[in-house]
Amino acid sequence: MWGASPDNRGPYPLHHRRRYVMPGKLPTITIGGDLAVTAIGYGAMQLTGPQVWGPYPDHEGGLRLLRSLMDEGVTFIDTADVYGPHTNELLIREALHPYPEDLVIATKGGFVRGGHDYSTRGSVGNPKYLRQALMTSLRRLGLDRVQLYYLHSGYAVDAPFEDQVGELKAMQDEGYIQHIGLSNVTVEQYEIARGIADIAAVTALYNVGNRSGRALLAAAERDGAVFSPWHPVSLRDGGENAGRVAATLAPIAAAHGATPQQVALAWLLHRSPVMLPIPGSTSLAHVRENMAAASIALSPEEVAAITALADDAAE
Repeated sequence: MWGASPDNRGPYPLHHRRRYVMPGKLPTITIGGDLAVTAIGYGAMQLTGPQVWGPYPDHEGGLRLLRSLMDEGVTFIDTADVYGPHTNELLIREALHPYPEDLVIATKGGFVRGGHDYSTRGSVGNPKYLRQALMTSLRRLGLDRVQLYYLHSGYAVDAPFEDQVGELKAMQDEGYIQHIGLSNVTVEQYEIARGIADIAAVTALYNVGNRSGRALLAAAERDGAVFSPWHPVSLRDGGENAGRVAATLAPIAAAHGATPQQVALAWLLHRSPVMLPIPGSTSLAHVRENMAAASIALSPEEVAAITALADDAAE
């Protein structure tokens, strides 16, 4: 079954449309047709050391924050083996294992680190390495199967992209992966991957000021794949346009008794039914603010004003 998009940009599979529930409860979105999660998740990358290197300095505080997430309505946590590296996955296991039945954890493999500086990361696509990455992530997380596993980069040149996706598909067929996702890929790579495996989710840069991922979002909408935008609450990604972004969001935020960052999140949910933002935070108060953004009902005029801040023509 198919339904029209909110702004008539095309049809969407109804099982991927955002589902709004009773007042006071959070909207949900479904990954891969069978994993229903809250429409705003939690990106755990900040629960590491400086430059995403080493363990999170406030270990007990990190445990408390993770253990509080589901009380705030969060049912989706995003991590990666390169966060730490490895320390982020271990912290999640320590805090939450055995996991609540309705919690979905996504992790990623394919990036490596060359040192403390996060810019030293690089991509490895060797299928044997990808298999090792998944198996060690499963061990660190205490899982037999990961619900959503991303190829973390399409930039690797040490193996054909088709072989990388093919290895993920093989591990899915073996029961180690429930759904496959893609991060840091082009639209062309996404289309190649779809010819090899079902792709349930993609990630790319997309927010109020920067729509770099607009073409990948359009492809995800066409196919019903979930789209997780990078930097979902950033007001600075507009570059020289950042002042205009802030000036546009300020009165809208004031009208809703919200912060501009909450409005930025609310706009993403209004913008597409396949959107699954995963803002990160080290503060429980900030997590609560983020989750509250799901209840902000923007008017069509407010949505249009925010949409006009950056180029969405390709959508």
